[in-house]
Amino acid sequence: MLPVAYWVHNLDPFLLRFSENIGIRWYGIAYIAAFVVAAWLLMKYAKAGRSLLPAAKVPDFLTVLILGVVVGGRLGYYLLYDGWRSFMSDPFALARVWEGGMAFHGGLAGVCIAVIFYARSQKLPILHLADIVSSVAPFGLLFGRLANFQNGELWGKVTDVSWAVIFPLSAAPGTALQFIPPRHPSQLYEAATEGLLLILLVQWRLWLTPSLAKSPGRLAGECLLGYAAARIFCEIFREPDASLLGFGSVALSRGTVYSFFVILAGFVLIGLSLRKRPLPVSAP
Repeated sequence: MLPVAYWVHNLDPFLLRFSENIGIRWYGIAYIAAFVVAAWLLMKYAKAGRSLLPAAKVPDFLTVLILGVVVGGRLGYYLLYDGWRSFMSDPFALARVWEGGMAFHGGLAGVCIAVIFYARSQKLPILHLADIVSSVAPFGLLFGRLANFQNGELWGKVTDVSWAVIFPLSAAPGTALQFIPPRHPSQLYEAATEGLLLILLVQWRLWLTPSLAKSPGRLAGECLLGYAAARIFCEIFREPDASLLGFGSVALSRGTVYSFFVILAGFVLIGLSLRKRPLPVSAP
């Protein structure tokens, strides 16, 4: 008997299931929802004079961003976490993005390439586009982490807190529930910090401060710093989804190590913002 009646995760990863592995997954819905919100906000920025990206060009820009997110996130997962170990046995899994397996840090790299490419092709300020993209990106993190929880994946470390959850997928198939230890619902911690908290921060900075006009690149830098801080904090509770990286006597999760590079990129953007001239966009 368990000393505490922990909730057993029994949520279905499918909204509609047509067969065992085919259907409409919540993970895919999360991505669609994130892109819909991004499109709405980018249109809203343009109409409010907060963005140099015309409303008519939002669909094209979003298409480029989607490619950057999907390709970068998928390749990043295989490179940074999987190490290409499963690629030889199932190379077509690389294209099955609806099954999960996306890395934020890879998606970030893909988005950076997409922003630079589009900015240069349309003769728009790169740092300005980076700012408005960073203001919509946390919605993807929020919806994505909620989908991770729905899928019962990327669970946290073993704990005895009262809100712990028993994730059946964290144990070997066939393991009796009484032998599966409860874990932190770290996906929800990440949804709250990397997602909701970061949304509140960047939207406040965009609408109620002159940062977007006066310091191009600063909002993007602050967003990266906020994400990295939240990710490093949540890694305390999250079960590492790949082997730890050793630095002498210190072993850190890959998510923590990669986030240090995000911090560096954030400071670089903030430094660049100090040298840029104000942009002709409306400010509060």
